[in-house]
Amino acid sequence: MDRTRRKAVMTRSIKLGHCVCDPKKPCPCDVFKEHDVCQCAGERLPVKTEMGGLTQHVHKAGCASKIGQEDLLGILAKLPPVNDPAVLVGTAAGDDAGIYKLTDELALVQTVDVFTPCVDDAYAFGQIAAANSVSDVYAMGGRPITALSVIGFPIETLPGGQMEAMMRGGIDKLNEAGCALIGGHSINDEEIKFGFAVTGLIHPDRVVCRDRAKPGDVLVLTKPLGTGMLAFAAQIERVTPEVFAEAQAGMATLNKDAAELMVELGAGAATDVTGYGLAGHLVEMARNSGVDVEIHVAALPLYDGVAKCLADGVMPGAVDRNQAYAMRWVQKETDHPSLPVVFDPQTSGGLLVALAPENAEKYVQAMRGRGHGRICIIGQILERAGAETRVRMVD
Repeated sequence: MDRTRRKAVMTRSIKLGHCVCDPKKPCPCDVFKEHDVCQCAGERLPVKTEMGGLTQHVHKAGCASKIGQEDLLGILAKLPPVNDPAVLVGTAAGDDAGIYKLTDELALVQTVDVFTPCVDDAYAFGQIAAANSVSDVYAMGGRPITALSVIGFPIETLPGGQMEAMMRGGIDKLNEAGCALIGGHSINDEEIKFGFAVTGLIHPDRVVCRDRAKPGDVLVLTKPLGTGMLAFAAQIERVTPEVFAEAQAGMATLNKDAAELMVELGAGAATDVTGYGLAGHLVEMARNSGVDVEIHVAALPLYDGVAKCLADGVMPGAVDRNQAYAMRWVQKETDHPSLPVVFDPQTSGGLLVALAPENAEKYVQAMRGRGHGRICIIGQILERAGAETRVRMVD
């Protein structure tokens, strides 16, 4: 302890009337009174050795921590447009990533994604964060090449080894994607957050956008659903690690194969399924494409343990938030017990791909040949029947 430094800092704080490191606190603060530690002077409380799982240190797990669709879109709509002819896809489009044209044969794909832990293991969370961050590049048919890390971590109260493990998991997953980590930014934050800003490459004429679905296309979902429910169940200790293992492995799986094969087979449109849930992403795909959609709820693939979550009512609050937004366009024509999962916020979910019927089955078989056994055809694109888009949920 440097008492000279402590005295100088506290003298200044007392003169100002509050702590110099936290204007909301008086000086001396409660921490100083209880523990004889002046954090303003660089002194630290003992780091927790028994910290528990990562999800115990956040309010909302994974992509359920993101700002709701209605609030975000309302804010984005008020921002000024970007009038740069090189921007092929930008904020106004609200697509998975931005596209910036460099030449007639080369464009950049850029995206950023950050969220709170959805699993308790730090290394596994790092892998999932990286897989989720590169997914937006894959969703547009691009190839990720570089990444910058963005991390918030309470370094004064939790062991730095957990932060290291998170970053190590992220780097290993980026390496698997062929994407180099070239820098990053960190914040001493009370709540853990992690993700990456990713840059990829794509040919300007081969971009797969979400707003180009055509009537007659078949919809394919490349990963099961239910990660939001399971992450919440794990956070409140309502699911065992053994049951959660399938979803954890799925979240850490790259959408690389899904992206490569959809480009080969000429996908008309695609998006990745994340925090807004399947219904939210379907609504945006359908509205921007000017079509209706029909989804067969009974065909939806679900991770192990999701059926029990549904039966027990174990669902995060984001399910209700997503449903409140999407129900303006969703038409429920079934009471299937799996219906609530269409509103479940997914973390590092699969790709939702619209393909011509003759290529949809080829896509499914090719993906299964690469080890993605839970891929399913879940619905089809229809001509819009009315003035407003409808996403019909049927058996």
